[in-house]
Amino acid sequence: MFQINFECPCHIYFIGIGGISMSGLAEILLSRGFSVSGSDLTESPLTKRLSQKGAVIYYGQSISHITEDVDVVVYTAAIHPDNAEFLAMQERQLPHLTRAQLLGQLMKNYEYPIAVAGTHGKTTTTSMIAEILMASDTDPTLSIGGILPSIGGNIRVGSSPYFLTEACEYTNSFLSFFPRIGIILNVEEDHMDFFRDLEDIRSSFRSFAKLLPEDGTLILNDEIADGEALTKDLACSVITYGFSPGCDYRASQISYDKDGRPAFLVTCKGAPDRRLSLGVAGRHNISNALAAIALADLLGLPEDSLRKALSSFTGTKRRFEYKGRLGDITVMDDYAHHPTEITVTLEAAKQLPHSRIVCIFQPHTYSRTKAFLSQFARALAAADVVVLADIYASRETDSLGISSLDLLRELKLLGKECVHFPTFDEIENYLLENSINGDLLITMGAGDIVKVGESLLGI
Repeated sequence: MFQINFECPCHIYFIGIGGISMSGLAEILLSRGFSVSGSDLTESPLTKRLSQKGAVIYYGQSISHITEDVDVVVYTAAIHPDNAEFLAMQERQLPHLTRAQLLGQLMKNYEYPIAVAGTHGKTTTTSMIAEILMASDTDPTLSIGGILPSIGGNIRVGSSPYFLTEACEYTNSFLSFFPRIGIILNVEEDHMDFFRDLEDIRSSFRSFAKLLPEDGTLILNDEIADGEALTKDLACSVITYGFSPGCDYRASQISYDKDGRPAFLVTCKGAPDRRLSLGVAGRHNISNALAAIALADLLGLPEDSLRKALSSFTGTKRRFEYKGRLGDITVMDDYAHHPTEITVTLEAAKQLPHSRIVCIFQPHTYSRTKAFLSQFARALAAADVVVLADIYASRETDSLGISSLDLLRELKLLGKECVHFPTFDEIENYLLENSINGDLLITMGAGDIVKVGESLLGI
């Protein structure tokens, strides 16, 4: 594998530079004196930001973009082998790295590289930790998989030993990382276009845990089934958190305010009990916060900074995000694209004032829809009304014989009120004609379904 010398900045080209993680890495490299160029399909706020910081951005794919002075090419798992720029890279035998390999090499430059892994909740938990680190004046470098309002984007370049990033399991990318502190939030079936089964996924997370050095620490959700198998014979320390009495960090005596935001008692071995409150709704966010609290204590961060950060954090973009009101109708948006994520989001929604919960769901990828069809139906059935958009293909080209009509049939078998429309215009018209006062509309999915709510609100 090619090794970047961070003491001697060179010219790095990114295929797909506008991605949430790729753009963050590009910005960090720009701050370290590297020349950065890259391509993406369309202009976005992330590519505009990079251009303003000195990156050269091309729109569309062309071998002419990879100029003679390019030293290294970086690409993601979404880039197909027949991509013109990828082929040009191979033909010219240019040094190259995957996004994960670059991120892993970058982590070696920090004394405290922290990686947040898990099937769900990575962006929210990483953002919680980010707020705690910033409130504690640690000046961290942050790489977040979503837009965090307090930093005006997904990246923050600091000058301290702290580096915080998300760690995604897809294509085993997090196995290229070098964390000193690792967090595993949950381990469930997902990305079945890559993994064989749940055991294959568990094996991947076990390998991630084994990356931690002897002086490192794993913070693990105690609710993960057979968590002992993930931690057996690890060289590092292990801290557990959850809701059961045996955890190192335990939440109990939970209450919610009128907006669904929880307060809870934290019990930690060897320390006084403390009551904390969150600025985000849902029981699942108590679990996310416990991981953040355990990390803050491990790093010895001030208690008042921890409290202030958790109570003032209101979430990242597209994570149970309040979008606005249309008369007496509330519009929210959430990135949920897995049955478990849908379940916890709708549970949180039920804590909010509403007459009906109307979930406007856009399935994400054919493979995921096919693998979890019945689970999607059961999770969505918690809403009062479900409106289905067509499947967002993302990186996939084969429909696998699945469509949103299959999900519609599953929901109707469960007796759920459900409709499907192939276009966003039809969905918007349906919502305008059928919504009632007090409805809570939630656009949901990892594609572009957020546009429906924004169009309704005129934003």
